[in-house]
Amino acid sequence: YDDDDAALKEYDKASKYQDKADAVEQLAKAAAKAVKALEKAPADEKLKLAAEAAEKAAKKAEKEAKKAAEAAEQMALFEQGVQALKEKDFVLEAERVEFKRGQFVYVTPSTNFVSMKGDRATIQLAFNTAAAGPNGIGGITVDGSASNIEMKTDKKGNVTFSMMVQGVAVSANVTIRMVKGTNKCTATVSPNFNSNRISFTGYLYPSDQSNVFKGRAI
Repeated sequence: YDDDDAALKEYDKASKYQDKADAVEQLAKAAAKAVKALEKAPADEKLKLAAEAAEKAAKKAEKEAKKAAEAAEQMALFEQGVQALKEKDFVLEAERVEFKRGQFVYVTPSTNFVSMKGDRATIQLAFNTAAAGPNGIGGITVDGSASNIEMKTDKKGNVTFSMMVQGVAVSANVTIRMVKGTNKCTATVSPNFNSNRISFTGYLYPSDQSNVFKGRAI
């Protein structure tokens, strides 16, 4: 070779093999490895895809199980609420109060509620204001006797409970609607002597599971 460096490179390359037969053998081994790698790749890909599918299925199953557990819990609360209505021993703790023309405010459930215990009912409003109000907690509380009590369940399982509440400072029809599968409901209070309808939206519980604070009733 005219170029000494090139000659050395060729020598190093050739010296890796003992002879031509050895070189052929080594090339054959390399080719076999390449073929095996090609054969193995699809299997690895299948395993990867199977693992991904299994992970997706597991996540979906976990999500469905969680959803089913939540639905079962909500149904239990619904059935508990239905029983409380039947026993006339409940509290609807309101999170939101809506007025006649659609205006609404979010309120504190422990001080805004509609309750019933036997033949007595209480309706209480308490806004987060500096003013104490007639009930001493920023609003108004009225007590009355409950009569004309009716409870109906429609074909879908939704429940409607209605009553007339009569007291010193109240004369109103109260209608509670609870959709099947949840204890979330709305109580609409419709005064008999004016059209200032008020709706309480929240969750209904048996009295012994509620922790409301009652202000001074008128």
